[in-house]
Amino acid sequence: MVTTAVVVGAGPGIGKSVADRFARAGLAVAVIARRAETVTRVAAEIGQGGGKVLALTADSTDETALHTALDTAAAELGPIDVAVYNAALIRRDAPGELDARGQLDAWAVNVVGALSTAAHVAPAMAARGHGSILVTGGMPRPDPGYVSLGLGKFGVRTLVSLLDAEYGPAGVHVASVTVPGAVAPGTAYDPDEIAEHYWRLHTQPRTAWEHEVVHGGGPVA
Repeated sequence: MVTTAVVVGAGPGIGKSVADRFARAGLAVAVIARRAETVTRVAAEIGQGGGKVLALTADSTDETALHTALDTAAAELGPIDVAVYNAALIRRDAPGELDARGQLDAWAVNVVGALSTAAHVAPAMAARGHGSILVTGGMPRPDPGYVSLGLGKFGVRTLVSLLDAEYGPAGVHVASVTVPGAVAPGTAYDPDEIAEHYWRLHTQPRTAWEHEVVHGGGPVA
């Protein structure tokens, strides 16, 4: 049976590269983003390799739309064996610069969407005894110039620990990939190189599970 990888937040950087990596490994892939033109373009580029790719539109902060997209992916492509959450709201904001509504909006994308994705797909993975939930992290050290993003990424780190405690014993590998720099092809933060971390985490034997990988091998604060 062909298994499925779902990438939420499948933009032209890490999201596309991760989706492409799983497609090249033979998994069916669903790419999800809030703009149709984004997922259509990403799916077309990945589809050139001949794999089965499904483009779906959903805002990660709209729980109903997100769950519908995840259910559609499973129904049309097969059981979701790996879910990657790559959506993030990235912007500069110093302490007090962003109002409460802005902070809540950022938290909804950076953390709540990841929780909503994981909680929706993990029970079926646990019932099958295997699966991976992988989240794109960042901000390994606090930076007062990125308050909302820093809060979100530290929240994601805690979320990974909570999800591992809940679903890890049933065979679900929960982990994050921390990217401590601006992603761009041909640099130290090349998205294709970063994508290899996701594949390696997904294929790790349970006895060797890692729960956070920092691209470049730097320390985590």
